[in-house]
Amino acid sequence: MTTIKHYSLILPVILCGLAGCGRSDAPPSADAVYRNGYVVTMDSDDSVQQAVAVRDGRIVYVGSDAGVAGLIGPDTAVTDLNGRTLMPGLIDAHLHPLSGGANLRSCNLNYAALSVQAFQARIQACLDATAGDGDNAWLEVNAWYRQAMEPKGTDATRATLDALRTTRPIVVHSSDGHTLLANSRALQAAGVSAATRDPQGGAIARDPNGEPTGIFEDDADKLVMNARPAPTARENEASAQAALDALSRQGVTTFFSALSGDAELAAFSALQKSGKLTARAWFAPLIDADLARDPGAAVAMVQDLAKRYDQGPTGVAPTVAVRHAKLFMDGVAQAPAFTAGLLEPYLVNQGSDENPHFLPGTNLGQVYLPPAVLQPVLVGLARAGINPHIHAIGDRAVRQSLDAIEAMRKAVPDTKVRPAVAHAEITDPADYARFARLNATPVMSFQWAKPAPDSIEATRDFLGPVRFGRMEPEGMLQAAGARIAFGSDWPVDPLNEWFALKVGVTRTNDPAVWDRYPGKLNADPGLTRRQALRAATLHSAYALHLDAVAGSLEQGKLADMIILDRNVLTIDPEDIANVKVQQTIVGGKVVYRAQGTR
Repeated sequence: MTTIKHYSLILPVILCGLAGCGRSDAPPSADAVYRNGYVVTMDSDDSVQQAVAVRDGRIVYVGSDAGVAGLIGPDTAVTDLNGRTLMPGLIDAHLHPLSGGANLRSCNLNYAALSVQAFQARIQACLDATAGDGDNAWLEVNAWYRQAMEPKGTDATRATLDALRTTRPIVVHSSDGHTLLANSRALQAAGVSAATRDPQGGAIARDPNGEPTGIFEDDADKLVMNARPAPTARENEASAQAALDALSRQGVTTFFSALSGDAELAAFSALQKSGKLTARAWFAPLIDADLARDPGAAVAMVQDLAKRYDQGPTGVAPTVAVRHAKLFMDGVAQAPAFTAGLLEPYLVNQGSDENPHFLPGTNLGQVYLPPAVLQPVLVGLARAGINPHIHAIGDRAVRQSLDAIEAMRKAVPDTKVRPAVAHAEITDPADYARFARLNATPVMSFQWAKPAPDSIEATRDFLGPVRFGRMEPEGMLQAAGARIAFGSDWPVDPLNEWFALKVGVTRTNDPAVWDRYPGKLNADPGLTRRQALRAATLHSAYALHLDAVAGSLEQGKLADMIILDRNVLTIDPEDIANVKVQQTIVGGKVVYRAQGTR
């Protein structure tokens, strides 16, 4: 017979069994909770929520403040957003971080519109400031806004640099990255003369006597750059660190370096190994015009760099990835280079500056990789699982890139590669729908879609009204179903992601210059705010094969997020340019916090 004493022992066991004593069905507490916010998720429903919870660097909850309350434990770090916007971190799908960081540390013309005298004065100041480097030390100058030199039509030659008080070799890089200017001392050091032949993929500008003027277009710059001492590993790491600091301030949590090599990969890998990599780093080694003619060697080069530097599947902590290859189809559309490959010739002024009369000329620009070269190398890349990333500006270069992608799809139908065409500034309407059909991503630099010296004085009249009317076709590509991604192309332009996103929506310049460059670029409708933000988040993630783990705020994805000082979806569209990032979070870890914020 059971005694009362026995019941006193059994009853608590029964009650605990019913109530769940000793165990909990509740999920473990979150490491961090962000609540009372305007959470722009970028999910498939474009939902806006209130709260996000993070555990072990991943998102474990997205929803309401009430719903997140159960994930708050005694050790949970809780951030009251006070209505601020929380959104996915930006994914910049086309930039050049090592050169961008080097620009921040070097003689820099800061994209200014300069007369010849001002151009010389700025460079002379850099020479004077580094006089202790010696008479043989090269001076490298960056961010020359060639198309904005004043007065209109002004250019520089080696004589411009030879007039400076120095015997040092000097090279000046145009901000678009496609032109290099060198003085006579630099040409002498490089052994460049009238007898030097143009390389594949580039051109040496020459005077009427055949002598080099000091201007080198596209791959011709290697003739000079290969002669100057390469930066040291320590200098490259300093430039990489400067780039990471700048990117985190802008809210960039993943970047794609669209022209890489061993030195850049070594610099960012060194930072990763020392725990200083604050963004997910993706790289595309360059296959130049010479190497592209040997597809096997081109693929082997990329595979070798991937074997040495790629760090495997994406995890919570930022790592280095090498799964793409960069190719150049053409140059730039702007005067005076005119190296973008066009279907119809550039126009030429047959009148005067006072009474211009533009008629078709004979220059179709350049295509550096003809179909017989581009198609085999794309097929080889696809078979190796390497994603091609193709620079194409002109409508002929864009069409031939799409033709090659179509041939690649037919030759390797089961490939999972995601090709991209970068810039696509001048695309023929017949090709708009091909991007979606071929699953090719147009990676657009939104900030170019505004009235400015490079789009007005240096381009408009030389393209004519029809082509200019469809220049920078983000809105038209969007309407045709393309999955548009965003790439800042820094340091071709200053690193200003929010100004670029503003231009993607408004297609206007900074109000400070509206007196000279008013209104919208052309009739293209541009993008809605959500379309522009999606391009810089989920669509860029797709281009990098990261969409399963990044690009939106959803349960199970990486906690790559940013907190903004204003609501990008409700402010005046022009005010998007003024957005400030207050926190940048990568894998749940705060890598940037604006001073005075929490």
